[in-house]
Amino acid sequence: MKEHSELEPIVEKFREYKNVQKQLEEAKEMLNDSELKELAEADMLDAKERLPKIEEELKVLLIPKDPDDDKNVICEIRAGTGGDEAALFAGTLFRMYSMYAERKHWKIDVLNENETGLGGYKEISFMVTGKGVYSRLKFESGGHRVQRVPDTESSGRIHTSASTVAVLPVVEDVEIEINPSDIKMDVYRASGAGGQHVNKTSSAVRLTHIPTGIIAECQTERSQLQNREYAMKLLKSRLYEKEREERDAKLANERRVQVGTGDRSEKIRTYNYPQGRITDHRIGMSIYQMDDFLNGNLDEMIDNLITADRAERLKGNEE
Repeated sequence: MKEHSELEPIVEKFREYKNVQKQLEEAKEMLNDSELKELAEADMLDAKERLPKIEEELKVLLIPKDPDDDKNVICEIRAGTGGDEAALFAGTLFRMYSMYAERKHWKIDVLNENETGLGGYKEISFMVTGKGVYSRLKFESGGHRVQRVPDTESSGRIHTSASTVAVLPVVEDVEIEINPSDIKMDVYRASGAGGQHVNKTSSAVRLTHIPTGIIAECQTERSQLQNREYAMKLLKSRLYEKEREERDAKLANERRVQVGTGDRSEKIRTYNYPQGRITDHRIGMSIYQMDDFLNGNLDEMIDNLITADRAERLKGNEE
């Protein structure tokens, strides 16, 4: 049923294409009839205008779909260069994504957080569940740079700081297997805000994948069992992403036709507060509605990123 629903739009568009082609051929045959010539010319003009548009729509539908598009995601935001200001900006990004999730009726569960005293985050990991989450958020991976005057700056100088975002698809057990003997589990007492259980029981969990050294932590749930379950999801997502990056590195052409690589070191967007401007460097697009954007109205930017990605993939398929 899932395959049928995915193929249905392609089949319908192809049928439309064939029908318009038939309309064109029939109109050509009618040209010899003096009584129907005017009607035939109108039908030919209509068909000739519609065919190129339908062809382009069909080409877009035939672009291979990202198999991860329907998956839930785990987002990780880390403060980069800029000290406390970078941590505050990480908090701003988390709020932005939380509000975007609310607009989309998605659910957010915080898995791990390392807060600063000023209300920012050195790092925060959270799961987003809902319809088509990865298809909308996958382009957010990379470096986000902010230019603004910090509250702590008395002279009014503009500071530049940065945070990195990673968006990892949540994978099912059948997609990636982990040998239990390859996992080392440590438990420790949770720290930070969280209620009476914090610092009283060893409920926080840290999982280490010994062969790769990849670590996943969760401390936000009350029970050790729940924290282990979330940490395992995070670990599997990180291992899946590592495998995918290695696979994509071998497919140079595939990587070349993507909008951005998703590499955390890649600077993808600048938030310039004095100018009220958000610029995405991958597609050269700027939006001058800072408050609206930071309040979770990301669709215009994301829609343009999706369109640009489709165009690049289409160009890659044609080459």
